[in-house]
Amino acid sequence: MDKHKYDVVVVGKGNAALCAALSARDGGVSVAMLEAATVEESGGNSRFAGGVMRFAYSSVEDLQRITDIPEDEAKNTDWDSNTIDEFYDDLYRVTSYRTDPDLSEALITKSLEGMVWLRSQGASFVPNYGAQSAIVNGKRKFFGRFPLTVNGGGAGLVEDLTKTAVKKGVEIFYETRAISLDYDGERVLGVRAKRQGKPVEFHARAVILACGGFEANPEWRTRYLGPGWELAKVRGTRFNVGDGLKMALDIGACPYGNWSGRHAVSWERHAPEFGVVERSHDPYRHSYPLSVMINAEGKRFVDEGADFYNYTYAKYGAEVLKQTGQYAYQVFDAKVKPLLNKEYSGRNVTKFTGNTLEELAGKLEGVDPQAFLNTVRAYNAAVRTDVPFNKAIRDGRGTTGIEPPKSNWANTLDTPPFEAYGVTCGITFTFGGLRINHESGQVLDLSYHPIPGLYAAGEMVGGLFYFNYPAGTGLVSGLVFGRIAGNGAGAAVKAAS
Repeated sequence: MDKHKYDVVVVGKGNAALCAALSARDGGVSVAMLEAATVEESGGNSRFAGGVMRFAYSSVEDLQRITDIPEDEAKNTDWDSNTIDEFYDDLYRVTSYRTDPDLSEALITKSLEGMVWLRSQGASFVPNYGAQSAIVNGKRKFFGRFPLTVNGGGAGLVEDLTKTAVKKGVEIFYETRAISLDYDGERVLGVRAKRQGKPVEFHARAVILACGGFEANPEWRTRYLGPGWELAKVRGTRFNVGDGLKMALDIGACPYGNWSGRHAVSWERHAPEFGVVERSHDPYRHSYPLSVMINAEGKRFVDEGADFYNYTYAKYGAEVLKQTGQYAYQVFDAKVKPLLNKEYSGRNVTKFTGNTLEELAGKLEGVDPQAFLNTVRAYNAAVRTDVPFNKAIRDGRGTTGIEPPKSNWANTLDTPPFEAYGVTCGITFTFGGLRINHESGQVLDLSYHPIPGLYAAGEMVGGLFYFNYPAGTGLVSGLVFGRIAGNGAGAAVKAAS
């Protein structure tokens, strides 16, 4: 059997894994990374991320620590804010106050310093003009509390960090799927794996698991998320099937968090089974707050304008999955067409157009046409046209007297041509994970005692997200807890030397 020896072995090669590997390597220890995918498919879900990152900041000066912003632009732009208190408010609100207080404190208070560190590791950032800003009264205004995005999206982030890791001497083994932990009953001694189908052992004084959740495993999705979830599309990599979670649970690690919870969005109805890196953004359908969303019965089923999409998109995919046939339509008229995200103009789009609502109703596949028309007429009559529309704020332009209500950005459907976009559910990642020590990243056992030699980061950390998720927090969670695990593992190795 092929055998290798390192101080630290990191399982996975996404954002969290790379941050862990770089942190450990900067601590002066030898590091190997095990990636189940080929070079071309490597990078985990991070490769498919849009690239927005939600971190705590109070001023444009904080942003200028992360990217270069010319002074005139800095002064003449409303950069919004995401103070520590605002970050806490958003995270606790969207998770129904279930988020772990120690983990959330680490995430939020270490997020800004983490972003500055990420820049030092070769990542680059640009203002998020496209999706999160608008010109209001002649001045550019950001909204949604994440004004920066990774240059090149998640794929760019993985590429930049990989280059730095290779330059610093981190060894990466591709097509190497970890199978089990080498555990003597007291401590973890390494990882057993298969490399291109052949068994291989990696001996290490510390192992960091950062290989994602179980979102690409239909059997596990059905088991933990419930019947019907095997039918969801997978937004990201096909390699996240729960291997790391299984390995840890097999040696007595403590499961933690919302194991029936997941990040799932409205997704192109006829998208492929798994994400395609080269077209990873094409299936996004995030302009639904401007739409009327209807199901096969021709009825609305959510408050499309409950909040900015950043705070509702991760749970509304599950609402689509609940509908007959696991699909719905987002309906717009010509007034808001210029405001739709660019993905709606792509080539692989399920779209129907009509010059009248009656024409559109007759074209919608699988939808009760008369019920659809009744729904739209009732909705149009309920819109508060006395309140001005403003997409850059929660404008309060809602509806009255209908269920469900629409709380913001309600516009009557009255200007042809009318368009309807077919969507289904796309799952991004699962919320259930392992219980860790928030200061070291060490995995805890069922008695809450640390398991010597075992650490976790990224999607494998349980207890952060429940029911929902504020956009941009996943990459920052990977960054923060990747650094914590890498520093913790590196320090433990050096202390034992």
